Amino acid sequence: MLRALSSPRGMVTAPHHLAAQAGAGVLRDGGNAVEAMVAAAAVIAVVYPHMNSIGGDGFWLVSRPGKPPQGIEACGRAAGLATREWYRDAGHDAIPARGPLAANTVAGAVSGWQAALEHAGGSLPLSRVLQDAIWYARNGAPVTQSQVDYTQKFREELAPQPGFAQTFLRDGDLPAAHSVQRFPALAATLEQLARRGLPDFYRGELAHALAAELERLGSPLRVEDLRRHHASLVAPLAVELSVGTAYNMPPPTQGLASLMILAIFDRIRHGAAADGFAHVHGLVEATKQAFLVRNRHVCDPEAMTVDPADFLRGAALDERAEAIDPARALPWPEPAIKGDTVWMGAMDSEGCAVSYIQSVYWEFGSGVVLQDTGVNWQNRGSSFSLDPASHLALAPGRRPFHTLNPALARLSDGREMVYGNMGGDGQPQSQAAVFSRYAMFSQDLQQAVTAPRWLLGRTWGQMSVSLKVEDRLDPAVVAALRDAGHDVELISGFSDFVGHAGALVRHPNGMISGAADPRSDGAVAAL
Repeated sequence: MLRALSSPRGMVTAPHHLAAQAGAGVLRDGGNAVEAMVAAAAVIAVVYPHMNSIGGDGFWLVSRPGKPPQGIEACGRAAGLATREWYRDAGHDAIPARGPLAANTVAGAVSGWQAALEHAGGSLPLSRVLQDAIWYARNGAPVTQSQVDYTQKFREELAPQPGFAQTFLRDGDLPAAHSVQRFPALAATLEQLARRGLPDFYRGELAHALAAELERLGSPLRVEDLRRHHASLVAPLAVELSVGTAYNMPPPTQGLASLMILAIFDRIRHGAAADGFAHVHGLVEATKQAFLVRNRHVCDPEAMTVDPADFLRGAALDERAEAIDPARALPWPEPAIKGDTVWMGAMDSEGCAVSYIQSVYWEFGSGVVLQDTGVNWQNRGSSFSLDPASHLALAPGRRPFHTLNPALARLSDGREMVYGNMGGDGQPQSQAAVFSRYAMFSQDLQQAVTAPRWLLGRTWGQMSVSLKVEDRLDPAVVAALRDAGHDVELISGFSDFVGHAGALVRHPNGMISGAADPRSDGAVAAL
């Protein structure tokens, strides 16, 4: 079995090997973990375009020695014109999932790059940080089988969207896996950002080009929306566990749910063994308890009527843990949430650690590719409701609910861990599987990522709400789950449905261990 890789000098893990290598190259040239992550984020936006884009959002957790972890929220708000009346006047009783009307929130990712670089400092010019992304966009990178598969799966709804076929199809046909794809307009955009600075995306010539084409295509976004946008430094949520302290992002992300799952399971795990019935059942039932809270409360924090930290207090967690039957499954489903994302981690030799997640929501986002700039725009705002009574109701300037949640933990023995996963409802579930295996049951880090996983509910490209279990899980455990009342659906042994996970751990002696997911096209790149 593969084991985690180790290095004392620095490490990057990403679901695409070229992104991991780009980040490691920046570390090798003297950059820090934040600069390495911006390089990796820019590259993965080029080489994994079905999962993320510079036209999406991003969330950061940055840890530096002697300081509390810092969150960075790079979440775009709804356009000033994006009202319920605007959509209903256009003949819609729900926000379309694809097309210009789905491109209704500002893309925040680039602002997050800027905020992270300002927060952590750095020594490299932006042109060096973006160098590899520009090269791959200009000269080409291989099409992954994952991109081909999801282009084929959603071709019917994506192909008619403005710019999609010209960018991602070949004379109307699917690209071949391992063929070369080039994005010259995106290369020019990245070159302009390197030359003029990242704020040009929101307040410069590039902002005007983006807004003009979005308006021309029928999006409610305008240049004023871009100009008003900025990333925010936020305090992460935290919860105390028996093995240390776990951190995640506050609303509008589902970071609360991720922390609740860990804390609830920590209360009921006594006697459990890794990947046994009590482990899997316990995490699935903890997930249900966390999702009951998430689905009723988590949204733009400015619209919330409760304090998310209250759900992480001991008494509240005890109550949720006591609601779990150790032998029977709680009837399900609750409404499920879809998402399409990349998570990446970076650590440098000076003690800086980064957990980062970047997304366009669904695969290829809105499907709209702006031809003047090469930017594929997200559809995150399609998650808003046109029901004014909903806690997810659309309103100008409101932030959409986000499945994105980068994770970080400081363990009691001095280890520090960054970890994460992509895949809507699957993000907190795979986070919990990886973290519990490693930190609670002492599995090797790579084994914790590689081992069979499961997903309650739906994820990107999959709408059923059963408990999907990779068929590599012990058949006796699968049978016990069914006997307990779980609606188990076996899926292939290394399935995209459970997402692409990854993790890095810094040990007290300075050694860094890393793991990448064999379900992805990723790698761990070390110095």
